[in-house]
Amino acid sequence: MTHRSNESWLTALRGPEQGQALEELRKLLLRGLRAGLSGRVSLERQNILDDFVQDALLKIMDHLDDFRGESQFLTWAHKIAIRVAYSELRRLRWRDVSLEDLLPEDSEGDFTPRVLSDASPGPETRASRNQMMRMMEQMLREALTERQRKVMMAVMVGGMPLEEVARRMNTNRNALYKVLHDARKRMRSALREKGLSPQEILAIFED
Repeated sequence: MTHRSNESWLTALRGPEQGQALEELRKLLLRGLRAGLSGRVSLERQNILDDFVQDALLKIMDHLDDFRGESQFLTWAHKIAIRVAYSELRRLRWRDVSLEDLLPEDSEGDFTPRVLSDASPGPETRASRNQMMRMMEQMLREALTERQRKVMMAVMVGGMPLEEVARRMNTNRNALYKVLHDARKRMRSALREKGLSPQEILAIFED
């Protein structure tokens, strides 16, 4: 595998040597991902790295004209591959979690989302937290629209990546940023009306 200059990579990927250059680049990116993600992807799941590399190659080919030569071509290509890999790993993490799993339980007045349920705190602590969560549930239902509530629970409580929520709701990041911004404003106003601050609420959930 010969060393290529930036110009050589661009010429090869755009010309008759494209097939050979893509295969060479594929092997280099795969080697880089195996090293860079060794602690995040088990040996049993190494085959998914091939999928990440294929997706990265498509993005690289789509954005060849965006490469300005400010770094080595391989450095630029590896960054794209890493971004693709991390994005896919986040998506796979949430694949089996629905937005409904991030919404609160309706049974017995417990507002704690299913995926965040934790039975470890003692009875008094759980009682205080449940009381606060019930109050928060009321505030969320009264102050927010259903869309704002779903997005806030998924992103800010459940920790689901914004890109994944946007994909499931058939929208985009910018639209969800606006939803979250408006939701936070409404929640701050609701807290002020009850004479509470975010710090006071968080203190109840500290270990």
